[in-house]
Amino acid sequence: MAFGKQQLFPNDLKPRVAIGVEIPFNGEGVFTSNYLTRDAVKNNLINYFLTNPGERPANPTFGAGIRKYIFQQLEDGTLDFLKEDIESKMGFFFPNVNLLSLDINKDVDFNTLYISLYYSIKNTNINDNIELTFS
Repeated sequence: MAFGKQQLFPNDLKPRVAIGVEIPFNGEGVFTSNYLTRDAVKNNLINYFLTNPGERPANPTFGAGIRKYIFQQLEDGTLDFLKEDIESKMGFFFPNVNLLSLDINKDVDFNTLYISLYYSIKNTNINDNIELTFS
């Protein structure tokens, strides 16, 4: 058995095989396909953060539920709880993603949350980041 071997996703080597869909949905036929694992994972993570639990009928626990925090008092304890909640749920919903860092900042004057997520995909050389603003 080889240790430390990098995993290749076969569909990344097939330029005509779509892996997922781009967000936002604004293609000619509603969806624009993406063809790389990097893009598919990134769009899946964005979809996760934009979804509230209960919005997906087949998977009612899926979603970060960030929007419910926007109209609450943004205290440091709330942000710490949110960070821990996201970290634990990401391990469950995205087992192939290594969370390298998660930063959640607030702007109390504008009632806004800023989320910066740095991650890697396990057994690959893929590293990426996502920055989201919720207001």
